[in-house]
Amino acid sequence: MQSVTIGANQAGQRLDKFLHKYLPLAGSGFLYKMLRKKNITLNGKKAEGREILSVGDQVCTFFSDETFGKFSGRAPAGDSDSAPGGSSGGRNSGGKAPLPAEEKRLGEYWAAYRRLQGITVLYEDGDFLIMNKPIGILTQKAAPGDVSLNEWMIGRLLSGDPAFAGELSTFRPSVCNRLDRNTSGIVLGGKSLAGLQYLNRCIRERSLGKFYRTICIGALGEAASVRGYLSKDSMRNQVTVARTAEGGGSAEKPVPVHTAYAPIAVTDRYTLLEVELITGKSHQIRAHLASIGHPLIGDAKYGLEGVNRELRRRYGLSHQLLHACRVTFPEVLSGMGSALSGRTFTAPCPELFARLERELFPQKTESD
Repeated sequence: MQSVTIGANQAGQRLDKFLHKYLPLAGSGFLYKMLRKKNITLNGKKAEGREILSVGDQVCTFFSDETFGKFSGRAPAGDSDSAPGGSSGGRNSGGKAPLPAEEKRLGEYWAAYRRLQGITVLYEDGDFLIMNKPIGILTQKAAPGDVSLNEWMIGRLLSGDPAFAGELSTFRPSVCNRLDRNTSGIVLGGKSLAGLQYLNRCIRERSLGKFYRTICIGALGEAASVRGYLSKDSMRNQVTVARTAEGGGSAEKPVPVHTAYAPIAVTDRYTLLEVELITGKSHQIRAHLASIGHPLIGDAKYGLEGVNRELRRRYGLSHQLLHACRVTFPEVLSGMGSALSGRTFTAPCPELFARLERELFPQKTESD
């Protein structure tokens, strides 16, 4: 018999969802069969899987050690009563010794934390981690061998509390918003399940203000709010934005997008913009501005090669100049999110961005 005590990072979810994390190699049919036969119990009683877990609940599995190891990916050291999120802690969930695959994952987290340089923390508490990502770093893995900010974040948490490894079989902290590899700026991370759910809800409900700075080609003299329909070509990892749903020319169904911008400084060749990302789709800012004739400087995918070549020669600019500079949180009176209520966090632009801003807009004055 194996027993696990539900902690804060496991509570608030359905039992069947938890079981898929606790026994990731078991199929749904097997899990529901074990629930029906009382080989999996909740607080000593038969369960259906729809129950919402609370802190302190006991989930027991009546499996042989071999069966448990097969479906969990962890080798049990005899019967256990320790807790991945509760009082026992320990490096591995339920007191189980890690198998090679689990050891490899832990190694990836530590390696990412040591290897990735230049990431700074703008804010941290028990639920949230707000980071400033430099260019050249993936937010999340694109392929199995990648190293990303997501692994760096978990590695950082492990460096402060190695016992946190015990929770990783049933809960993994995660980044919530995704920036392209060569887009810099603010990335939000959820350290707890409740924090992760709150951030994802803010993004889904669009209650979070997300602002970017960029330099685009051409003069944009007035603020505007533009809408369109984004179509994605997955094979080419490229999107197009059209004014109507029928204008994208893609087999994938177009989705509506909404982008607002305001000029900060303007010359006859370039505009320094602040952009508010109202909807959040892949490459939205880059493709939307390109669709209205004002692509970002340095953007090899949607920009103008002649301009990019000149800026690469003069300044070494080899990527799109786009920086997630500011995020504003909604007002929350109490409960989760109240620590961030109404607050604004800013991330300074990278040095190359600051240099281009100074040299391309020598007479710049901030707009109201």
